[in-house]
Amino acid sequence: MATSTAQLLRLWWRRGGRDRVLATSGFAVLVLTLFLTFGSLFHAGPEPAFDGLSEGPVLVDLTLVHDAEKKGAVCLDGSPPGYYLLRGFGSGADRWVVHLEGGGWCDSVKSCSLRARSHLGSSRYFESHIPFEGILNNHPSLNPDFYNWNKVKVRYCDGASMTGNVEDEFQNNTKLFFRGKRVWEAVMRDLLSRGLANAKQALLTGCSAGGLATFIHCDNFRALLPKQTTVKCLPDAGFFIDANDISGKRTLRSFYHDVVHLQDLANDLSKDCISKTEPAQCFFPQEFIKYIRTPLFILNPAYDAWQVQHVLAPSTSDPQRRWQRCRLNIHNCDSKLLEALQGFRTTMLNALSEFQKNRDGGMFINSCFTHCQTHSNLTWHSPTSPRINNRTIAETVGDWYFDRREAKEIDCPYPCNPTCYHLDLSAIWP
Repeated sequence: MATSTAQLLRLWWRRGGRDRVLATSGFAVLVLTLFLTFGSLFHAGPEPAFDGLSEGPVLVDLTLVHDAEKKGAVCLDGSPPGYYLLRGFGSGADRWVVHLEGGGWCDSVKSCSLRARSHLGSSRYFESHIPFEGILNNHPSLNPDFYNWNKVKVRYCDGASMTGNVEDEFQNNTKLFFRGKRVWEAVMRDLLSRGLANAKQALLTGCSAGGLATFIHCDNFRALLPKQTTVKCLPDAGFFIDANDISGKRTLRSFYHDVVHLQDLANDLSKDCISKTEPAQCFFPQEFIKYIRTPLFILNPAYDAWQVQHVLAPSTSDPQRRWQRCRLNIHNCDSKLLEALQGFRTTMLNALSEFQKNRDGGMFINSCFTHCQTHSNLTWHSPTSPRINNRTIAETVGDWYFDRREAKEIDCPYPCNPTCYHLDLSAIWP
């Protein structure tokens, strides 16, 4: 399966995928998502016998929010936003999981224009139906606590983690719609009308840029629902940190500055945070997490594969390509590069140190080289899933959500955890 996935991605790249998505920071996320979805993972131990597909995922149909266009709540190209809804059953009929899709960001008119011609910026490219796996799976053996809940996957098509509300339709004479906040509001209105308003329990989650959106919209999601509803949030691989890269630059800080100013996000970010620092800093969860009142569970690998490639060791800061093999496969890192990776882990843990004291908070920071772990059966909950203290991610999240036990798990440093799945991206970028 790993070889066929690599071949498909190479073919897609040669046929124009590179030009459509490379400048958006979304291609790396797409690759990581495909690797997780198809199970093309490198495991530190023997090949797992469990393939994650034995019970078969449910295919869920696309729903477009057509009336959103009247309110200007549209994707980058002006098309309506959309989502996939799988109805709950039994005891889960009035309980909801809402998952926000990831896919990077765009920081210029050019890169946003490229996204507008792909599924990352236009509903014209959304699949008519998709499989639901991981936290969206409807089999109790693969998703023990949320299998029978109403489950939603919200597509991502604005390039700024569902924030921004620019009235002008033209940016430098290019027609683009920066309406992420309106998209969020339109999708939520539609879901509220379909039963979310009557939810007894609800969980907002999301992966990568959708994980960042989960941080940003967590309190707003809480405010949309009745006071008696139990509402919590689970950002997955969304704790992007403001750290020096290997050349001493703040590459992601510079990138976020351009995203925030391009789409004029200041009015949509934490007011408390912006009162103390400049808006671009308030796109980093570490800066505004202390102002979030709704209970949070932070799921993140300490060696986040996307952040290793784009925060710690971006190619622009590595002209000698010393990091090339390491940034694609952690097993290729020599002792000096591993020292830098351990320093990156320490920086992340330091950024989370105050949150560790949060009585309502939960954490699962494992020592795996991966990105996004809620939407894959293999990483969410299976006989061979990554574990800390013999608990899977799903079990730990369930313990936190239902107040069964304290759920703050921080793994020992790489390579101590033999249950980890580590991505091997060298099949795509040899």
